[in-house]
Amino acid sequence: MPPSPEARRIAITVKGYPRLSETFIAQEILALEERGLDLEIWSLRHPTERAVHPMNKKIKARVAYLPEYLYEEPLRVLKSAAWSLRQKGFGAALKAFWRDLKRDFTANRVRRLGQAFVMARELPADVRHLHVHYLHTPASVVRYAALLTGRTWTFSAHAKDIWTTPDWEKREKMQEALWGVTCTAQGVQTLQALSGPDRVSLVYHGLDLSRFPAPPENRPARDGSNPMDPVRIVSIGRAVAKKGYGDLIQALAALPGDLHWRFAHVGGGELLAGFKKQAQQAGIADRVAFLGAKAQPDIIALLREADLFVLPSRKAASGDRDGLPNVIMEAASQRLAIVATDFAGIPEFIRSGVEGELVPPGDWEALSNALNLLAREPERRKILGEAAYRRLRQDFSMEGGIDVLESRFRALVDNPLKQRSPCERP
Repeated sequence: MPPSPEARRIAITVKGYPRLSETFIAQEILALEERGLDLEIWSLRHPTERAVHPMNKKIKARVAYLPEYLYEEPLRVLKSAAWSLRQKGFGAALKAFWRDLKRDFTANRVRRLGQAFVMARELPADVRHLHVHYLHTPASVVRYAALLTGRTWTFSAHAKDIWTTPDWEKREKMQEALWGVTCTAQGVQTLQALSGPDRVSLVYHGLDLSRFPAPPENRPARDGSNPMDPVRIVSIGRAVAKKGYGDLIQALAALPGDLHWRFAHVGGGELLAGFKKQAQQAGIADRVAFLGAKAQPDIIALLREADLFVLPSRKAASGDRDGLPNVIMEAASQRLAIVATDFAGIPEFIRSGVEGELVPPGDWEALSNALNLLAREPERRKILGEAAYRRLRQDFSMEGGIDVLESRFRALVDNPLKQRSPCERP
């Protein structure tokens, strides 16, 4: 329903909630809530994972789930469609949808309109503003719902949504949103080229260090020479193409025979079975453990016990790529030496040879060489880990980004009588 004149609440829309791989979203919601903003969460999907991060349990916001597939809740969808037909914004929403459908004639597009009908009808009157994480399908739902109800909306863009959404769609959405933020300089440059310099700005997620224990004072000086105490290498990330785990398995298989090591991977994903098979075929399955998805406490424990963190991100065939992966900063929070690729937003945090070692994306030989050298040099790992921890604390804490978002949201909801056009620049 349309907002009341006194409305002050913000509806945060996400694709799925909660998700183990999206700690940065949960971190942001919790921080904004703790600063006194009145929030609720709308999710396009129900959770698919059993484990839940502790900070998700601390979030008090009401969570509403839209029908993931319209046929699963036909009465809810039909009631919402009938309600939407009677709204002043129906013509504008339908016009936007029809333009989109002609260029993207898919069932997914129709589903987003149906979800928008439900969201628009069921939004409480005390919701003033809509904010959405991801500029692709979640933003379509929010855009249509905003047009139906006369609400303003804003967005946070991250990774896949920037690189795989058509330019026409990003451009038109950004024209209607009040403002947007994204988490890497590369993302800002790409989106500003479509929207102008004032519409999108850089806001790093950063890391809420209060959620993490102080890093270990001293790690064992493992150098790979003792088969009874091998170097411990760890990586955290979904088993998807853009994470580059196929390259990593090749790199691990190429490590010299006199280096003793073990590797642990945390994360689910559609390519997990293929990576396990690749490790078996490479003859390293006995030294590789695929642990599946884990909650934050288990991840922190693994990072504290490790000697070396690795993330070989690369561009996927679909065009998808990482932003600045939070797991890089999580590894830095425990003073862990990092090997990663010089790609996407990673070099905005890790400067090669200073806070870690960077190799070209897709170059498994360079990756293997970097792992081999650092595995044998515990003192070098200590220097890199300390530098990464310092950079995290000085330049990538969560507070700066939350300050920006809080200020912008308060400018919208603390002045409920001052309405702004969806096309007005902030």
